[in-house]
Order: sequence, then structure tokens, then C-alpha cells
Amino acid sequence: MDVRFGAAGNSQSFYDQGYKSSLDMPAWLMKMGLRAYEYQCSRGVRLKEETARRLGEKARENGIALSIHGPYYINLATPDAEKREKTKGHLMKSLQAAKWMGATKVVFHPGATSGMKRTQAMERAVNTLSEVVAEAEEKGFGDIKLAPETMGKASLLGTVEEIIELCRTGLSVVPTVDFGHLHAVMGGKLETKEDFTEILDRMEKGLSKEAVINLHIHFSPIEYTKAGEKRHRTLLDEGYGPSFKPLAELIKERKLYPTVICESAGRQAEDALIYKQIYQDIERQF
Repeated sequence: MDVRFGAAGNSQSFYDQGYKSSLDMPAWLMKMGLRAYEYQCSRGVRLKEETARRLGEKARENGIALSIHGPYYINLATPDAEKREKTKGHLMKSLQAAKWMGATKVVFHPGATSGMKRTQAMERAVNTLSEVVAEAEEKGFGDIKLAPETMGKASLLGTVEEIIELCRTGLSVVPTVDFGHLHAVMGGKLETKEDFTEILDRMEKGLSKEAVINLHIHFSPIEYTKAGEKRHRTLLDEGYGPSFKPLAELIKERKLYPTVICESAGRQAEDALIYKQIYQDIERQF
């Protein structure tokens, strides 16, 4: 077991170097020293089976762990019956694509409260996700983890506690902790090792030690307002947190083996490599 670092989607430098197809990403990432790739289906799952299988083959050849980010249209809590069925369809299509390529997780945003009280919205979300989990098992997708993500705006479902509640719907549901999102929704107060420790401890208490050991992590600098997340930045932009060092220290001290996916805007692979170097520097101190 080891800590994997990787990119969400393709860096601008990938295209600047003349590459056009995501099929080239596994080898490109491997040469950089990265070992994970989160394929983006944020605008819908349009991936054909042949392409997905070829991507999976290339990932295995290059030692790259795959995950998928599901469509942004997903809203587990929607009160609209038609949109609810579409949400379930988006998740099932994501699971099918993951199955084809051999991805282990489908990351997704839980959705919005849609004007409801959070307790009511969460009840709807849990019910919808429970139906998805049951359908996934029936269709042979039970080995792929559904990974709801912590969100960066108070208007959206996705607090630490809400992600824990969603993960209790089935063994195939695991958390994605986006520390940039949490930093934004906390008003920039995710700073110290104690701050990161509190989040990991809440996850471990609410779920299990194993859930934290194998945590799926999103990390990138983020710009925020009073409303929360505004946009992802890069490590070249000064003044944007959170800092990765406190988390890197905890990963080593607590003997965690997460996958760390970087979502920096246009520099996701380059910034992921910097995060990896920060972690390796800490490793050498032990």
C-alpha cells in the first residue's frame, strides 16, 4: 500500500505538448511520477465502451489508478420526480463507464437543498442513494465505490456529517473529502494540523478507521467568498489555501494510504506533483 497522487482531468500543458486524447494521459502522468487519474464526466457520461476499455488498459500498463467524476447534474435531494430519475441514470451511467475502464470509484456532488430544510433534503438524498446502491448491486456494479464529495457552499449538501450519513447507506459508499471545498465553506479556517485532525477524526468516528486509511482526497488552492467556493486556483497564485503540509504530516503520522487528486485550474498534474514532493520531504524526516 502506498499514497497515490494524481490529477482530475487534463492539465493545459498536456494539450500544449500536442496531446489531444485522454488515452495518452496514463503514460503522460506516469512519466511525471504520478499514479492516479480522475476522468471527468462532469458534463455528462459520453464515453464509449471501446474508449473506456482502452483507457483502462493504458492505465493498468502505466500503474495508474482510475476514478471517475460523475456529472454535475446529479442532485440526490431533488423533489422533482423526473430529475430524480435522471440523477439515478447519471450515476448508473457513471458506474457503467467505471466498470468498463476498471475505475474503482465514482465521485459525485450530492446536490442542493432545493429550498428544503437540510434534514428533509438529506432524507431524500439518503433514499435516492439507497435505491442507486441496490440497483448497482443488481447490475453487477457493487465492486465500484460511490464516493459523495464534501462541498464548498453552505447552500449545497456535503458537510462532513452529511457525507458520513450518505456513506452509511451501504458498504459500496465511501467518502471523498475535498479539503479545498471545506476550506472555502469554513471561511479559510482550515489551516493548522489540528484543523485537519478534527476532520479526519470525525470521519473515523462516524464511519471507520479503514475509511480514513484509504480516503479519497481532493486537494487544491481555492478562492472563496462569504457564500463559499468561488473557483479553484493554482499553487502559482499567491495567498490561496489550504496548505497541504499539515495534511501531509498527518498522512505519514497516522499511516494513511489515500489517493490525493489535485483539481487546480489548468495545473492539476503539476500541482499534484508538488503535493507529492511535500509528502516525500516529510517522509524523509521520519
